[in-house]
Amino acid sequence: MALAKIVFASMTGNTEEIADIVAQKLEDLGHTVEVDECTTVDAADFEDVDLAIVATYTYGDGELPDEIVDFYEDLADLDLSGKLYGVVGSGDTFYDYFCQSVDDFEAQFALTGASKGAESVKVDLAAEDEDIEHLEAFAEELSAKLP
Repeated sequence: MALAKIVFASMTGNTEEIADIVAQKLEDLGHTVEVDECTTVDAADFEDVDLAIVATYTYGDGELPDEIVDFYEDLADLDLSGKLYGVVGSGDTFYDYFCQSVDDFEAQFALTGASKGAESVKVDLAAEDEDIEHLEAFAEELSAKLP
């Protein structure tokens, strides 16, 4: 089966939980999954996997979290042709730019030549039952597109 890497940024634990939900579903589908906090890995690590996933929260008025900015910038320099990607994240609908960082990472992945494997999932704060269903469906859709 495929090797997936999920890189996350999480301040409150909500996004780490989202990453874990996706990882568990991918493992249930028979894939090997590595889950890493964004400051412990390099964007180039995505070159060695079949499926690249970012799970991030959005800070303030639509900003990327400080701890994932370097990873985000390095991602644009990669050639991930032939690989699948997916983006999930948490935000707060109180803010005007709900889950803007998810959209930012989608645009950044597009620069790498990787193929979008599933529609992104945006979660309001912590994952509820319906969010978990969406995250599991996201993982299933990615899995179905893997070689």
